[in-house]
Amino acid sequence: MVEKNKGFQIAAHIVMILLTLFCLLPFVLLVISSLTDETTLIRNGYSFFPQQISLDAYRYLLVDSTSIVRGYGISALVTVVGTVINLLLTVMFAYPLSRKDLPKRNFFSFFLFFTMLFNGGLVPTYIMWTNTFHIKNTLFALLVPGLLMGAFNVIMMRTYINANIPDAVIEASRIDGAGEFRVLFQVVLPMSLPILATLALLSGLAYWNDWLNGLYYITDTRLYNIQVILNRMLTKTEMMKQAATTGASMGRMPEIGIKMAVAVLGALPILVVYPFFQRYFVKGIAIGAVKG
Repeated sequence: MVEKNKGFQIAAHIVMILLTLFCLLPFVLLVISSLTDETTLIRNGYSFFPQQISLDAYRYLLVDSTSIVRGYGISALVTVVGTVINLLLTVMFAYPLSRKDLPKRNFFSFFLFFTMLFNGGLVPTYIMWTNTFHIKNTLFALLVPGLLMGAFNVIMMRTYINANIPDAVIEASRIDGAGEFRVLFQVVLPMSLPILATLALLSGLAYWNDWLNGLYYITDTRLYNIQVILNRMLTKTEMMKQAATTGASMGRMPEIGIKMAVAVLGALPILVVYPFFQRYFVKGIAIGAVKG
């Protein structure tokens, strides 16, 4: 029996190591490709051990380093502020829905689900945000449309509260004289750290990777976030490729390396932050899967 368990553990470790490598090696290859000479990439293809290293792709992207740094700053600001507001609104909506004694609870639940199924479409949405709320060329254009609160996040938060926070705990707090806000901030939220971290990660990823709002509502280059800047660089690269008339002119521009470097620059900050949320993220998903 002991030998059987030991064999299973060895096999499980081998499988997990292989799965980890399958997840890690593509990103390693991405980074190496962004540092590989363009001629070498064209001649030999992608390799973990390139014959010639080159920083041309990063030099091309960082020619206007000021805009890159500003774009990172705007993305970081929007991601932090948007994630905090997203969590606040999500909690303020989800907690009342989790209470069975909420008046008109079914109506508010229907209102929430309705937003998941129907929307006005792109053109009416654009007209509403630009002509009614006047958010064009403001940071609100990167914060508000589509990302400030999601029905799916509210449902996840509500389900977590219902499944993992006993009604007896909340009732005991009320007997001790705690009001609703005190119950929420001193009882419910401290017991909801896994799901809060999970929602923060999902919301933060959405804000960081968002480029559509910048494309639709931002024309002031000073307000471009990093995703819009990198997307415009890719577009410029494609236009230069189409305009090129000789192989020599394209040889001076590391087209493939630029695409790889754009992916690295866009994903690197998230990869740095993710390990700090991973423990809570895994716990929140596991609890939701078991008890939800």
